[in-house]
Amino acid sequence: MKEAPDSDEAQYVRRVLIVVGITGGVLLLWELRQVVVLLFGAIMVATIFRVISDLMERHLRLPERIAVLLSVLLIVGIIASLAWSIGSQVSAESLDLADTLPRAAQMIDDRLASVGVGRPVGQWMHNMHSGSIIGSNLKGVVSSITFTAASFLIVFFGGIFLAAEPRLYGIGLIKLIPPARRRLVAEAMEESDRALRLWLKGQLWAMIVIFLMTWLGLWMLGVPSALVLALISGTLEFIPYAGAISSSIPAIMVALVQSPELALWVVGLYVIVHHVEAYVIQPVIQQFAVEIPAVITLFALLAFGLLFGVLGILLAAPLAVVSYVLVKRLYVIEALDTPTPIPGQEKS
Repeated sequence: MKEAPDSDEAQYVRRVLIVVGITGGVLLLWELRQVVVLLFGAIMVATIFRVISDLMERHLRLPERIAVLLSVLLIVGIIASLAWSIGSQVSAESLDLADTLPRAAQMIDDRLASVGVGRPVGQWMHNMHSGSIIGSNLKGVVSSITFTAASFLIVFFGGIFLAAEPRLYGIGLIKLIPPARRRLVAEAMEESDRALRLWLKGQLWAMIVIFLMTWLGLWMLGVPSALVLALISGTLEFIPYAGAISSSIPAIMVALVQSPELALWVVGLYVIVHHVEAYVIQPVIQQFAVEIPAVITLFALLAFGLLFGVLGILLAAPLAVVSYVLVKRLYVIEALDTPTPIPGQEKS
């Protein structure tokens, strides 16, 4: 007579295999974390394309793929038009900026040396131009530039493919979920997409307003390379907190070359611009966009920066938006059975 299988032992083995599988999956995701963040970047680009194509489908009655194609051509055309119209001015101002910043660094070092602090900026720039940083790691620098260019292309074309057939990839992902949870995951994905769209819309307006305010202010103060410095400010507005601080440094250094008084005026300008952005622009934008608690955004910047490096810093805010929605929907509402508002839900 055969002995009955030991059910306790079989259950133990099953649990061990589940733990091993989960651990292996986590380790695999960690090794592929750069690929994961690039995939998210492609999803964000696809979201931008889909926002425009959905408007074309709704108002112009265009087929889906034609609308997506036109949205891609529209964005590329806008970028090309801007490059053609202000490209020469940006190029000239960029060369002036590259010439001015070393002189500004020298002036800062001279002032620091006069009070006995030394020349930290000059030493850092010397290391950058010497073999200690660039010379000994030239291969690494070239590799980093190549990786950045390749990443941009992957994100851009990946976004086009995702935008062209969003349901195909969405359904494929849903099929990986157990049938009992597919509807829940599908709803969570829709809510995340809605919140991401609203956040991108609000962030685009904030970037445009910051660019215009900074450009006008620097131009009125007579700061050289005002257009390039304003473009830097508008672009870095995409990065919460760190972008506002880092974008002001080149402008202050350029103004310092002209005079210390002008540098103080530039400091005041950036303080005013970002106070207006925080207390006037953002409250208006948040009426039709998505608001994430400041502490979550701040620590998301640190966390995603540590996890994914520079790409994590660049995508920290949209990653925080999607993560915030998923945690609320899948954990707080579903697992804890606690009612809570979903960002963007009331604005859909």
